Amino acid sequence: MTQVRRVVVDTDTGIDDAHTLLYLAGRPDAEIVAITSVFGNCVEEDSTRNIGYVRDLLGLDAPISRGAAAPLAGAPRIAGHVHGKDGLGDLGHDRPMPEVAAENAAETLVRLAAENPGELDLLALGPLTNLAAALRIDPELFTRYRSVVLMGGSGPYAPPGTLLMVDANIDNDPLAAAAVFAAPRNELVMVGVNVTGTTILDERAIGALRASGTPVARFATEILDAYLDFYQNEWGRRIIPLHDPLAAGVLLDPSFATAWQDGPVNVRGDGFLSRARLMRTHDGLPPAFPYEPAPDTRVITAVDAPRFVADFVEVLTR
Repeated sequence: MTQVRRVVVDTDTGIDDAHTLLYLAGRPDAEIVAITSVFGNCVEEDSTRNIGYVRDLLGLDAPISRGAAAPLAGAPRIAGHVHGKDGLGDLGHDRPMPEVAAENAAETLVRLAAENPGELDLLALGPLTNLAAALRIDPELFTRYRSVVLMGGSGPYAPPGTLLMVDANIDNDPLAAAAVFAAPRNELVMVGVNVTGTTILDERAIGALRASGTPVARFATEILDAYLDFYQNEWGRRIIPLHDPLAAGVLLDPSFATAWQDGPVNVRGDGFLSRARLMRTHDGLPPAFPYEPAPDTRVITAVDAPRFVADFVEVLTR
């Protein structure tokens, strides 16, 4: 019998976040327990509206809590050029503000963990501001979740000459990310751009979604255009990486990950942007500079991208 993972989702609800909620809701081994909003792909208010819209489309009753509208320090940077100003491609969806909990996102994350110790998984899909705020309330918070899986980070240091996609979720609040990677935990899994950038929803897969008559697949493809407009400048093709959905896939089925390393992760800036890195070079050596000790994080370094993409399409067109 398949064990059902009870998942709390923290999300800056843009296009791939919406796809992730669709994917989780379609998997028989997942139950969405609660959803918390954060800024990032869109402003926090739109993130909350988008959560409500997708939740109602799916017929879910998961409660919603509003979270951080800005990072711990500085002003928010919003990715409207990627996801559309409203986060869902600016298609004019009617997105009324849903009923939300009286407590904020950080309080919700702490309460749920205290009420269900060792039973819930926390899936973080945006900047880690809510998680850092929750750690200020309960520094042992991550020891009360069965696992914490986050979409963010850049893996170990890449081979010389290799370029990576921007590590946006970390760069949007590096102080929060540093607090997360330093916190004690049961299991913290980093699904970074080093692997999500290889998990491509290509023309054939997008065509399969478009050809499906299900409301879920129809919505999934409706909101794709803004995302495709952005990523066509990366590869010259109208294809997209499945950033956030891959993190959900690894949470539910760890066998999607085919290689990983366990070790300390630090958040480091280069004067342009910040990344979360496993403190190892591509060949497993420590970096050539001092770094902060931290508890081990499981850093995914390779995935079975074709199998995950096939599963994603099958779930959304079921």
